[in-house]
Amino acid sequence: MPRQTPEQIATNRARYLELKAAASGRAPLVLPPPTPRDAAPPSADTVTLSETLPGGWYWTGIIRRGQVLRIANPAGTPGVSLLAWNLADTSERYNHADTIKIQWTAELRKGRVLFSDMGRVLLSIVEDSSGRHDTVVGGSTPASVARTYGADSGVRNARENFILAVGKHGLSQRDIPPCITFFAPVTVTAEGRFSFDAAGVTPGDFVSLRAEMDLILAISNTPHPLAPAVSPVPVELTIHSAPAAGPDDLCRTATAEAARGFVNTDAYLSA
Repeated sequence: MPRQTPEQIATNRARYLELKAAASGRAPLVLPPPTPRDAAPPSADTVTLSETLPGGWYWTGIIRRGQVLRIANPAGTPGVSLLAWNLADTSERYNHADTIKIQWTAELRKGRVLFSDMGRVLLSIVEDSSGRHDTVVGGSTPASVARTYGADSGVRNARENFILAVGKHGLSQRDIPPCITFFAPVTVTAEGRFSFDAAGVTPGDFVSLRAEMDLILAISNTPHPLAPAVSPVPVELTIHSAPAAGPDDLCRTATAEAARGFVNTDAYLSA
């Protein structure tokens, strides 16, 4: 593709800002504040899975539509990466770029949703005490671990964990898209470089994700590639049932783009 001129870049930026402003005008002015860390615990009689995921390891399994996955971070590990695929058609998967573009923000928090590459909603963020998540940089790799911990550290990484995870579902390396990493406060400096705000990782945070269709999930409990060198520590995974979302559900109504995503999802599931 030929390099764009400064005038073309300025024109494209102006068009982007125009569309973003139009979308923002339809969105709620204020999303809810972070969920208190002691709030919204799942009732014991609704829990179908409760596991401790050791630091450095991965988990993979199936979550059904309407169930909620809660990832709790009691010890403050700097990053838990996640991927999702449509159980009925694994060619449909989490798409980090569309999740950002469609909602006009990289600030994912309570009230936002995770889109697939087909414009449908895979997961809704229904509770979130952190609000500091990264879906731009991606998960750790052998190279990033070597840079941070040393070539012979033996520290596991998200890329290889995801390869192992998808193999259990008949998928392969080519089926692994860029991931979202929770509890990863990534910012951009004035020079345009990514920076990790280690002070933004708080022990006790959690995020709850409601499945909007039957999904395969893969979770890697490995620190974000920009996090300082730390020993990975366990996180808690809980899957529980939840009341059906009503027509005024926050995640369904927060933005016009999310509403269209749910229309697409509902049409697909009812076909």
